[in-house]
Amino acid sequence: MNSTDVDHLKLSDFDYHLPEGLIAQEPCPVRDQSRLMVMDRKTGAIRHCIFCDIDKHLIPGDLIVLNDTKVFPCRLMAKKYSGGNVEIFLLGEKKRNLWDALVKGQRILDKRLKIAAAIEAEIIEASEDGLRTVRFHGINNIREILPKIAKTPLPPYIKRETTEEDRERYQTVYASHEGAVAAPTAGLHFTPELFHKLSNKGIEFATITLHVGPGTFQPVKVDTIADHRMLPEHYFISNEAATSINCAHAEGRRVIAVGTTSLRAIETATASTGVITSGEGSSTLFIYPGYHFKAANGIITNFHLPKSTLLMLVSAFAGRENILSAYRKAVVEQYRFYSYGDAMLIS
Repeated sequence: MNSTDVDHLKLSDFDYHLPEGLIAQEPCPVRDQSRLMVMDRKTGAIRHCIFCDIDKHLIPGDLIVLNDTKVFPCRLMAKKYSGGNVEIFLLGEKKRNLWDALVKGQRILDKRLKIAAAIEAEIIEASEDGLRTVRFHGINNIREILPKIAKTPLPPYIKRETTEEDRERYQTVYASHEGAVAAPTAGLHFTPELFHKLSNKGIEFATITLHVGPGTFQPVKVDTIADHRMLPEHYFISNEAATSINCAHAEGRRVIAVGTTSLRAIETATASTGVITSGEGSSTLFIYPGYHFKAANGIITNFHLPKSTLLMLVSAFAGRENILSAYRKAVVEQYRFYSYGDAMLIS
């Protein structure tokens, strides 16, 4: 695809038909028993298997990059003193009891909202992009009681109430650094037993952190996709992870990112020379067809929403026609889509 074609890519170029019944509403009963579509990105050829058999499609020496961010309960219900409910969706802590948030159902006059007995949320600032700055009163640190009073932030296309099971299942088994408002869902398929199986085959692992924020799921509202801008998401890459990735590159071994978040983090931190640098920062990297990949040779990912930046990313990696063809086949084969759905291995 030449630069002229890339400049003229439209939002409609990343649309596809998905029957609503294929949007997964529940996790697979056993994490690694979800289905796996394996795609050769050069030829577009695909195979169908089960995720627990992914070792058959990996090579000893492959380096798997995992995102260990941890989802925190960030959907907080409040009440207006004038009557009615409000949802405060916490995005990030600025300092103790001061948060960036999205607030649904709040009117301009509703500056104070009731959370619980003697606990209030005060809307102290509103920005044009819809973000609110919220200060909590009546408690030393609202973060300490979020597990008791807030809900797991399931995506809006899951049309049911959050359950206690979601607190465990909408979280990877290796999640360790709290800060995400959505799970890096490609990692939901892994189990301790599968990690052991892969290690025995000679597969290696590196762990990075990218706290998934609203930027990952921000709708594209422009017709020409090159005009879209991503919101920043914080990432951290340790010296150990950077060394592992650089060694894999130097030795000609594959680097396979688990999820679009892992891929965006390592691509953000990798120079044009192919060398990745450790440290932390904010990623606003928008990957769409025409992007030249520097860090990743493969990706494990779920099936993504039409017209989303995530679909554009995998289209950049494997080719738009290859991806749309694979998605059509996934619909015919009744794969389960989105966060709790099935997976792809593209290499």
